[in-house]
Amino acid sequence: MPKTKPALIQVPKMNFIMVDGAGDPNTSEEYKQALELLYGLSYSIKMSKMGGNAPEGYFEYVVPPLEGLWWTEGLPFDGVNVKDKSKFLWTSMIRQPEFVSEDVFEQAKAELAKKKPHLDLSRARFAVWEEGLCAQVMHKGPYDDEPATIEKLDSFIEDSGLVCDISEKRQHHEIYLSDPRKAAPEKLKTVIRHPVRKGE
Repeated sequence: MPKTKPALIQVPKMNFIMVDGAGDPNTSEEYKQALELLYGLSYSIKMSKMGGNAPEGYFEYVVPPLEGLWWTEGLPFDGVNVKDKSKFLWTSMIRQPEFVSEDVFEQAKAELAKKKPHLDLSRARFAVWEEGLCAQVMHKGPYDDEPATIEKLDSFIEDSGLVCDISEKRQHHEIYLSDPRKAAPEKLKTVIRHPVRKGE
C-alpha cells in the first residue's frame, strides 16, 4: 500500500500463479480467460481446507489482488509510450502464500479441471519470482490517467540517482487494488511499480 508519493522498495522472492497472453485487456477473450484461470486456481488453493486436503503449513489468508506485467514486442513499455492496446503483451498474476509449492499448484489445477473443464489449464504456471529493487507509487483514478503519475515516478527515480531498468527481463508492473467492475473510475487504486538500478 504505497502512498501517492513515490518510494523505493526491495521486493523479495514471492510465489505467483502466472498466465501469459497478448492483446487489449478491455476486449481480449484471452485476457478474460486468464483472469478466470488465476482466480479459479487461487480460490481452489484457499478453499482446499474445506475438502480436508489443506497443504502443509496452510493458514487463513485473503487472496491477494490481481497484478500485471506489461510490455510490447521490440519496445520496452513504460506505461506511456504505447497507445494501441492491441499490441500489448502481458503476464497476469496473483501472489500465493509461502506454503504454495509446485505440488500444491498441480493439485489446484486438478481440482479446477473437474469444476471448469472448458479452461485451458496449460496456460497457467507456478513461479517463484524476485523483482528486486523498484520504485513504486499509488495511482488514484482511471487507468488512462496513469501517464501523469508515471511522470512523477520517473522524476523521483532520476532525483534518486537511479535509472529506470525496464527491459525484456524487467517490466512495467501494475497491482490492481480496486475491482474496475465495481469501483467508479475516479475511485480506482493502482500501484505502479518500475524496476530500477544504480546509474552508471
